[in-house]
Amino acid sequence: MFNKINFKDLIILLLIAVIFIIAFFVIKPIIIPMIYGILLAYIFYPIYKFFLKKIKNKNISALIVCAGLIIILLAITFLIFQNLFSQVINFYLGIQKFDFTNMAERLLPKFISTSQISTSISGYLNNYISTMIEDFIKIFKDFIFNLPIIMIKLFVVILVFFFSLRDGEKGIEFLKSLSPLKKETEEKFFTHLKDVTNSVLWGQIVIGIIQGIVAGIGYFIFHVENPLLLTSITIITSMIPIIGAWIVWVPVDIYLFATGNTGLGIGLLIYGIVVVSTVDNIIRMLIVSKRTKINSVIVLLGMIGGLFMFGFLGLIIGPLALAYVVLIAELYVKNNVKEGLVFQPSKD
Repeated sequence: MFNKINFKDLIILLLIAVIFIIAFFVIKPIIIPMIYGILLAYIFYPIYKFFLKKIKNKNISALIVCAGLIIILLAITFLIFQNLFSQVINFYLGIQKFDFTNMAERLLPKFISTSQISTSISGYLNNYISTMIEDFIKIFKDFIFNLPIIMIKLFVVILVFFFSLRDGEKGIEFLKSLSPLKKETEEKFFTHLKDVTNSVLWGQIVIGIIQGIVAGIGYFIFHVENPLLLTSITIITSMIPIIGAWIVWVPVDIYLFATGNTGLGIGLLIYGIVVVSTVDNIIRMLIVSKRTKINSVIVLLGMIGGLFMFGFLGLIIGPLALAYVVLIAELYVKNNVKEGLVFQPSKD
C-alpha cells in the first residue's frame, strides 16, 4: 500500500507522462516539417555564421538567411510550375508517338531484334512511362488540392529554421546537459556525431543535388528534350549510392545516338564521363573529409528503409539513423560509452 508521499510522487509522474503524451500528439502532425527546418538550419548554419560575424545580430542574421531561402524556394516553385509540368505533358505526348520497336531493333543484337522480344520491350517501356506520367499528374493534382495545408507546413519549416539558426547552439548545449556521459567521452561522441551527419548530408544529399544539377546543365547544352524533367530525376538518382546520375544520362545519350543526333550524343558522352562522373569526387574531396565517409551499404539501406517509412524525408533520416546506431555500437565496443557513464552508486 502506498504511503502519502509515494502516492503524491506517483500522481506527479502520471501528470508528467500525460503532459508528454499530449505534447507528442500536438507536434505529431508537424514533426516532419520540424525535422526539415532543423536539417536546413544545419546545412545553412555556416552561412548564418558568416552574416553573424558581419552584422553582430542573431535575429537579423537568421532573418537574412531565411529570406534568402524563401526567395530560392519561390524561384524554384515558379520554375517548376512554369516549365516542368508542361515538359511532363510534352514528354508524355512525345512518348505516345515514339516508335520503341524501331529503336529496339536498331540497338539490340540482330538475333534479338528480329524476334518478339523487341516488341515486348517496347510495349513494356511505353506502358511504364505512361503510368509514371499519370502518377506525376495525380501528385500534381493532390498538391493543388492540399495547397493550404502545404503552406502551413512550409510556415512551420521556416519558423523552425529561423529559431534553429538563432538558438541552435543553446539547443546543443541543452542536449549535452542531459547526457549521462563524462565530459571527455561526451565531447568525443558529439564530434563523431557531427562527422557522421556531415558525411550523410554533405556526402550524399547535397553533393547528389549538385551532381544532378551539373548533369542538367549538360542536358541544356546538348539540346536534350525535356531537360528540366530529366534534371529532376537525375538529382534524385544522384543522391542514392551505387545508382548515381549515370542511370539517367547514359540512356539519354543512347537515345541521342539512336535518333541520329550523333554529334550531340558524342558531346554528352564526353561531358558525362569527364564532368558528371567526376564532379562528385572533386566536391567530396573539397568539403567532406575522408574520415567521415560512411559505408555505402549503410547509406543505401537507410535510404530504402527511410523512404518506405518517412517518404522523401526518409532519404535523409534513414541513413542518419543507421549511421548513428553504428556509431553508438562502435563507441560501446571501444568502451568509450561504457566507461564514460556517470551512473555511479551513491556514497550515502
